Amino acid sequence: MGMNNLQRMAQQMQQQMLRVQEELATAQVEGSAGGGVVAAVVTGKQELVSVTIDPGAVDPADVEMLQDLVVAAVNYALRKSRELAESKMAAVTGGMRLPGM
Repeated sequence: MGMNNLQRMAQQMQQQMLRVQEELATAQVEGSAGGGVVAAVVTGKQELVSVTIDPGAVDPADVEMLQDLVVAAVNYALRKSRELAESKMAAVTGGMRLPGM
């Protein structure tokens, strides 16, 4: 494989990576907890967009449970977001582990 081919492949991969980064920035995944009582939406770049709480779940006597549900929903959404990012990256790299990714 010539040096030019390698350079061209590297450029193509870079362009695909940039496209994936843009897709991840606009992609949104949702995680929920407590049977959907709390839902969190994050982008493919693991940024929290929104948290929705069913008013019926707001019990002033049990704020701790609600806090736990929020944490669980956000963590679930973040996990799904990371999986989405990994699968999109793997599609570009063909499963190769790139340094710094």
